[in-house]
Amino acid sequence: MKLAESFERQILTWFEHFHAHPEVSWKEVKTTQAIADILDNLGVEYRRFSDVTGLIAEIGEGDEVIAVRAEIDALWQEVDGVWQGNHSCGHDAIISMVLGALLYLKDQRLTKKLRFIFQPAEEKGNGSIAMIERGAIENVSHLFGIHLRPIEELPMGRVSASIHHGAAIFLEGKVHGEDAHGARPHQGKNALDVIVGLHQFVKSIYLSPFKAYSAKLTKVIAGGESLNIIPGSAEFAIDVRAQKNEVLAKLKDQIDHGINSLKDLYGVDIEWNWSDFTPGAEVSAEAESIAEEAILNVAGRETLAPPVITSGSDDFHFYTIKNPTLKAAMIGVGADLQPGLHHPKMTFDKSALDLGARILAETLQRA
Repeated sequence: MKLAESFERQILTWFEHFHAHPEVSWKEVKTTQAIADILDNLGVEYRRFSDVTGLIAEIGEGDEVIAVRAEIDALWQEVDGVWQGNHSCGHDAIISMVLGALLYLKDQRLTKKLRFIFQPAEEKGNGSIAMIERGAIENVSHLFGIHLRPIEELPMGRVSASIHHGAAIFLEGKVHGEDAHGARPHQGKNALDVIVGLHQFVKSIYLSPFKAYSAKLTKVIAGGESLNIIPGSAEFAIDVRAQKNEVLAKLKDQIDHGINSLKDLYGVDIEWNWSDFTPGAEVSAEAESIAEEAILNVAGRETLAPPVITSGSDDFHFYTIKNPTLKAAMIGVGADLQPGLHHPKMTFDKSALDLGARILAETLQRA
């Protein structure tokens, strides 16, 4: 890709390319190559991997390393009746803003090393683990991220120094009862009775009302074409979220206990497993302060917004869970994004991209 005349135009050109070429988690092959081509054109050194997508680039010199993470995957969803990759979470914007920050910084006199982590599979909740295992945060003292926010959180022209994501985990399970004739329910073990009991149990979990949390069934599959057969088996899933990691742990323990009780109550076998745990934010006050100063310096006090508290999750926070000494914060950018993240028709004001890139560049310089 050739460089455009202005940095702002270049960032928009990069966005348009990545938006038109979405790739889902762990399959971001062309996306990784496009980023590598851009870095080649910029004369920036980078490291790729033989077994996973994504790459890590560096500029500057020094023992101290300041890093920024950009997620590069798209969602797989139905758009106008067609299932396809779709950048409805704004990762195309994030790639472009992070590349833009690199563009603003690459010819500056830097006193430390800046690392740019282009991470795969954020939507799977574990792409950050792959980058950690490949040395992404070795010698890193501060880590930053950046993300567009829905209009109800941040309108256009407002930027927050930190996003406080919630924690999330998912359960998938199967009920193993016994089919029966519709006229003889006493001869079987109705899996739907168990599912109804599970639903009532999940809705009856009460923790402190001062701490945000939720648990709900998100999938139930049972029965077939024959309506006179009572189904003995069923599949189900539960989505569990909490603003704090310790609250999520309590929810998980209560659900485990409840399912074991349902097995005894209904006389059935239930198997289940937990997957895709994403930790809640552990925001560093120091990193947040650095980002706040950058926002004030680049855009002024009218741009600075309070911290964003959101029930959504992001695997960015595995970096701090795995390295508790790491000082991290994710910047939230207002862009009049609507109807919402993950909506198939999500749109936003693209003029926010250059602002985000300039604030991120200032943040990395100040860290």
